[in-house]
Parts: sequence; structure tokens; C-alpha cells
Amino acid sequence: MRLPWQILSLHSAPVRWASSVPAGVVSFVPVCSSTDPQSRELLQDFVSRSTRLLVITGAGLSTESGIPDYRSEGVGLYARTDRRPMQHVEFLRSAKSRQRYWARNFVGWPQFSSHQPNSAHRVLQRWEERGKVHWLVTQNVDALHSKAGQKKLTELHGCAHRVMCLGCGGITAREELQKRFIALNPDWSVQAGGVAPDGDVFLEDEQVLHFRVPSCEECGGILKPEVTFFGDTVNKATVQFVHDRLAESDAVLVVGSSLQVYSGYRFLLAANDRKMPVAILNIGSTRADHLAQLKVSGRCGEVLSDIQPL
Repeated sequence: MRLPWQILSLHSAPVRWASSVPAGVVSFVPVCSSTDPQSRELLQDFVSRSTRLLVITGAGLSTESGIPDYRSEGVGLYARTDRRPMQHVEFLRSAKSRQRYWARNFVGWPQFSSHQPNSAHRVLQRWEERGKVHWLVTQNVDALHSKAGQKKLTELHGCAHRVMCLGCGGITAREELQKRFIALNPDWSVQAGGVAPDGDVFLEDEQVLHFRVPSCEECGGILKPEVTFFGDTVNKATVQFVHDRLAESDAVLVVGSSLQVYSGYRFLLAANDRKMPVAILNIGSTRADHLAQLKVSGRCGEVLSDIQPL
């Protein structure tokens, strides 16, 4: 029997699930509560009720593929180091900052680009094929939804697999830039630390002093990942496009996001204004818990794999 919409937050005793990432890779999935049968039933009912579901995903989805996030308790970048991500203003105003960023990104790229979709990505792609997902909006820049075959997709913060020129606006593949880095720096090599969520690694400043950064081949302009750095704003046309997809939807499901960044949180505010039902699947609290009719704590892949897109 279908249950009426209601505000529910379900928790149980904390346990540590076995890692779903490949052997030898550090798990960045935080300790989480087991997901009880009742919460799975309620999430199943939520998904079954929707015929045009808008899904919003965040870094908590990709941690199960071995990519760290920033905020997870105990295992996120902020918890493990005093490192902070590149700021938009810093990248624009300082050639040395760009040199440092690209050197780290160059070293981290082979590992970052090799990550593969996990079971949660594959479930959401199948839901799209079945007509359950009207649109998917991801805050991640790792291209894992695209690798899984998701078509109705907006990468809200861009994608690290693309590079843009700040001069002419040209877009090129990040893999092609890697070849240019190698050609310009044939004898440059360093020992790197752990990979960050945006794909770069931990290097000391003196390690990057002689790293050479190419310019745009078309106009000589500055090259930047086609991602929204911290301190920058999401393109207005992209924001409006997502609002339009939200208006066409009948429910919102958040998967693996704390929604601490306003660029994603704004769509939960808009859904609330429209009195749309909202469900959240995430380990830990989120900024939008008070806006959700259903909150489930658990690993994204583990929970979603049990949900059928009826």
C-alpha cells in the first residue's frame, strides 16, 4: 500500500560496510548507518510514485568509485588535510597559481581519469532508460555519469575532462592537454601524495617551479578546466535550464550530496516553493534535511540497487 507523504528521518546502529572500491584503493566512504527495511520500502514508494523524477547527485555518489569528497566526516579532504581547493580569483590573477594547479592536475590525471562508474551510477542510468528519470543534475565533475551512459544530464559545475580557453572560449579534451604537458615537460617527474576531489594531487611549491604550462593553440589564451572553481558562479543559462527541468518534474531525489553549496541547494528551495516531494539519500546530515519528506541514511549503491523503477 502506498504511504502518504510524510517527514521521516531513519537511522539505526552505525556499522562499517565493506568497501566497494577496487582492492588497494583507499575507501573514502564514511562510516554510515545500516539502512533498515522500512526506510528502503519508503524510498521504493517515493520512487514508484514519481513519473518524472529529477535526480540531483553529489560527491557522496563518487566516493564509492574511489574519488574523495571534501566534507565527509573522517575521510573527506577537509578532515584529512588542511588543503583547500583552488579559488577562482586565485587561478585568474596568478600565473604561479595556475602553474601549481596544472602541475598537480597533470600528475593526478592518469588516476583521476581512470575511475569508473559504480552501481549507483548504473542504477540511475537504467532508471533513465526505463523512463523514470526525467533529468539528472550532478554537482560532480568526474564524468562518471557520462561514462555510465546517462543522456538526460546536466553537469552543474562542468567537467574536468574538458578544458576551456579563457580567451576565445574554445573547448578541448583534457586528454589532449595531457599530451601537450608531456611534450613540454619530458624530464619532469615528482613523487605525489593523495589525489583530491577535483583530480589534482598534493605537491610542494618547490616541486612545480620548472613545470611548463601550455597556452591555447588557437589564440594563446589561458587554459582552465571547464569546471566551476570555488568562488565562481554557475552559468546563468545552465541554472535556468535546470529550473526549467525542475518545473517539468513531479519529485526530487537527492543522492550523495550534503547540499552545502548553494548552487545545488537553490533547486531544493525551488522545489519547496513548488510544494514538490523531496527525498534525500545521503550519509550524514544535509543542508536541506528540513525540506525533505523522506531522509534515508546509507550507501548510495547499496540502497539504490534495491529500488525498482516501477
